[in-house]
Amino acid sequence: MSPEELDAILVTHEHADHIKGLGALARKYDLPVYANEKTWAELDRQIGEISEANRCVMETGELRDFGSLQVESYGISHDAAEPVGYCFYQGEEKLSLATDLGYMSSKVKEKIQDSDVLVLESNHDVEMLRMGRYPWNIKRRILSDVGHLSNEAAGIGLVDVMTEKTKRVYLAHLSRDHNLMDLARMTVSSVVEERLAPDDHRAKLMDTYHDRSTEWDRLDEE
Repeated sequence: MSPEELDAILVTHEHADHIKGLGALARKYDLPVYANEKTWAELDRQIGEISEANRCVMETGELRDFGSLQVESYGISHDAAEPVGYCFYQGEEKLSLATDLGYMSSKVKEKIQDSDVLVLESNHDVEMLRMGRYPWNIKRRILSDVGHLSNEAAGIGLVDVMTEKTKRVYLAHLSRDHNLMDLARMTVSSVVEERLAPDDHRAKLMDTYHDRSTEWDRLDEE
């Protein structure tokens, strides 16, 4: 997808790795930006001027129509002003985005359950993080309930939200320093296999990348 094809930008939270270039992109292509009020208070100090017409407030828990698409935000646990994830609905189909989770709460599980496609954080391998070069205060933050979801925690959470409807799970937001794509996939798969019965449904695990966009495959071509 090219920037010219975008209709709007939805912001999950104000951390730099999620909003770098946001202001420039919104101004160049005259795009509306959606975020809750607390997130906007942080964005205003970081992304430069956004026209009033494109400064759109979408509060946590709100459901909005964007053409034939419905988008719902939901609260998550992360060390930001008011971080959210998003669920996207079109007809009977559902895609959920769940990254930057300190932990997967029962409310988050309820929101993302029964997704046809799930984009799920599998941020780090705990031992790689413990042995890594980050100072301990950063490690402690990542491991906390307002940090990031580990590979093992992603697998445990996935077992609770995956249903017969779930076809794809994209493992996302992998740490460059404390994770490996193959390790994330193997760990999540191993946890799922340990916790499900042999005849239980399993979604297909998909990779995401640091340096290029992920190719989406069509569910109706299986």
